Amino acid sequence: MTTTGTSGRATRIAAAILASAVAVSLAACSSSSKSSSSNPLAPAGTAAAGSIVIGSNNFSESTLLADIYGVTLKAQGIKVTYKYNIGSREVTYGLLRNGDVQLMPEYNGALLAYLDKNATPTSTAQTDSDLTGQLASGLEILNPSAAEDKDSLTVNAQAAAKYHLTSSSTIADLLPYAGDLTIGAAAEFQTRQEGLIGLAAEYGLKFKGFKALDAGGPLTEAALKADNIQVGDIFTTDTTISADKWVTLQDPKNLFGFQNVIPVGQKSALTPTVVAALNAVSAKLTTPTLLQLDTQIGAQGADPLPVATAWLKSVGLPA
Repeated sequence: MTTTGTSGRATRIAAAILASAVAVSLAACSSSSKSSSSNPLAPAGTAAAGSIVIGSNNFSESTLLADIYGVTLKAQGIKVTYKYNIGSREVTYGLLRNGDVQLMPEYNGALLAYLDKNATPTSTAQTDSDLTGQLASGLEILNPSAAEDKDSLTVNAQAAAKYHLTSSSTIADLLPYAGDLTIGAAAEFQTRQEGLIGLAAEYGLKFKGFKALDAGGPLTEAALKADNIQVGDIFTTDTTISADKWVTLQDPKNLFGFQNVIPVGQKSALTPTVVAALNAVSAKLTTPTLLQLDTQIGAQGADPLPVATAWLKSVGLPA
């Protein structure tokens, strides 16, 4: 059984963007913002042929993805304008629908849940199909990437070493040890299908204890670091995973749903050149890759634009 798995991720994004959405304080967050408008909500007007306006939400991963899209499209001779740090999905989706923004990096499950709160897709393909059916008539999604930013079961370094867990291990591999482990997450994780209920039903897991903390945030991270919990609900591209050598367990039953990074854009702006370039990016982008790029920005303080450019070159894509 699967769900869209968006509750935890939506909580994190909502918290991250609420202040700026209310205040409409929308200055760009990286040096790559020099090419953006001073006001991301200012109408872009009608784009000229061979040009596109790319938006992003106001968290670093979204800015990075917008830069990846923009750099590879510029390499195809397309004029790119950025509108960074726009704010909430309510705002970004409205700008996309109106054509003031013509391309956005999105997450298929989260966008579907926004458009249809009752959706329960059981595969990436169904998520995309359901999403296509809910999109405004002028919008279109392109190919999803394998990269996902979603809830996960992640174990700390101590537990990983003790129980010989690696990045290829699955949630089911915890079954012999769950009775010795304490798990931490947001309080609602106890009553969610994409939480303790689903872990018991789908994987047979019953933990020694549960600590109510936060949705993949600093409380859960600190508890994992201190070994006060051994397992936590951590988002798959959280830079702490790589920094502290934690192990995210594979979820073959897709308990935590589908949150693939996917380009969403105005059909009129998605020329064959744009489509081919963005689909090529999606074909190369994986969750470990996105985690590595996020780590360069979040943990090491790198600017998203050169990180985007270097990655594109490293995988043989135009930059």
